[in-house]
Amino acid sequence: MKTQGEIEAAMCSGIAQFEQEYMGRGPKDIHAYLIDDLIVVRLTNILTAAERQLVKSMPSEKGRDLLKQVRTQLLETSRPQLESLVRSITDAGVISLHHDISTVSGEEVIIFSLDKHPVVRDATKHGARLAPPQRS
Repeated sequence: MKTQGEIEAAMCSGIAQFEQEYMGRGPKDIHAYLIDDLIVVRLTNILTAAERQLVKSMPSEKGRDLLKQVRTQLLETSRPQLESLVRSITDAGVISLHHDISTVSGEEVIIFSLDKHPVVRDATKHGARLAPPQRS
């Protein structure tokens, strides 16, 4: 059983490795937050040089929309790997995945909605904290 911090750290490591392998470049900074049955992953400075050039070379809305479509398609194509990563870390399945990226700030956010609250060990007392009741 992991602590909340261990789950968040493992998510950061796993998503950073995924970004490096599947997108060709890892983030400058990454943070993950376990909030009840959600995992929020925030990546900064995520755009590749080619993506930054694409956004600059096209009208702003067109470049932004194209980049978002490509990134969303890449994540959807890789969804089985991401779900497997989340399950291996949290022992919970993924109900839904939400994603957005900013072409202005280079920030990306990925949200995983889980099918249950992960059971975590209390970091200070070394005991278990039970998951809240499941949704109906």
